[in-house]
Amino acid sequence: MNTILYQTPDNPIPGKYAAGFFDGVGNRKIRYAVFKTEASVARGTVVLLQGRNETIEKYFETIADLTAAGFWVATFDWRGQGGSERLLRQAGRGHVAHFTDYERDLMTFLEQIVLPDTRLPFSIVAHSMGALVALSLAPMLASRIDRMVLLAPFVGLGGQAIDQRGIFAIATIMDRLGLGTLPLHAGNGNRPFPNNVLTADARRFARNQALADACPQLQLGPPTARWLRETFRAMRRVLRREHLTRVTVPTIILAPTADRLVPHLAVEFLARNFRAGHMIPIDGARHELFQEADRYRAQAMAAIFAFLPGFENADEAPHQFEESLVPTA
Repeated sequence: MNTILYQTPDNPIPGKYAAGFFDGVGNRKIRYAVFKTEASVARGTVVLLQGRNETIEKYFETIADLTAAGFWVATFDWRGQGGSERLLRQAGRGHVAHFTDYERDLMTFLEQIVLPDTRLPFSIVAHSMGALVALSLAPMLASRIDRMVLLAPFVGLGGQAIDQRGIFAIATIMDRLGLGTLPLHAGNGNRPFPNNVLTADARRFARNQALADACPQLQLGPPTARWLRETFRAMRRVLRREHLTRVTVPTIILAPTADRLVPHLAVEFLARNFRAGHMIPIDGARHELFQEADRYRAQAMAAIFAFLPGFENADEAPHQFEESLVPTA
């Protein structure tokens, strides 16, 4: 393994950074990177958490926006994907032994990399599966994290031939039979642009495809039965009121209303029972808000900048997103 970050002609590495590996649960090597702002005084650090089958490289554009706005950005590839150590001999399978392994890796990252080496205050900006991990761990983050932004949090699965209960039942049976490492084709979203459910932006879709073609070693295939079982159990846990009432970190939930992977009704259910959270719908947007067309992505970025510490005055937000500022609670 090495500390290389990969780039393509239309997806350059943004600015100054340090990259390396830290030891996650079971001494698995987890690839991370910290990007520094060129601003003389940093506004704080954004801990950027990816979704399933995503990599640090996929977020270069968003990292550049955040560092240009005065933030440091600390991010890493989840275990078993991207440039982090894979968990199975069949490296293309998306697997995890226990969902809590993701949480423990995140805590290790905060304690060993973020807290000692970056700049206060700390905020989490998390997409999809990363948002589920953040939400699951949130009751223990109040003393460390000032704000959280959850984009299309993975609290439900739609768009499948079998409903979520059916997938959970199949995955549970397979896991109990010792077949938990076998893949199930649920929610991978790998479709040509005209049929894709992730973004309406052809340019960003092509950029991500070019990255996948140039760096196939970073890509991941369908999830395993064990991954689905563990993830669905985490979904159930975070949607319980007794869990949500323990979350005190101020949070906004950015909810794309045309998301076919995470049903909008599931995100609305989360928001209704989440006292520390406030939902902002992004009307017409698909699942990957950071990869979406400018008219949707700009709304998400504006809401983030209006909410994060350091931008209490909306007039200070980056000018390219000013017209899309959304009031937050």
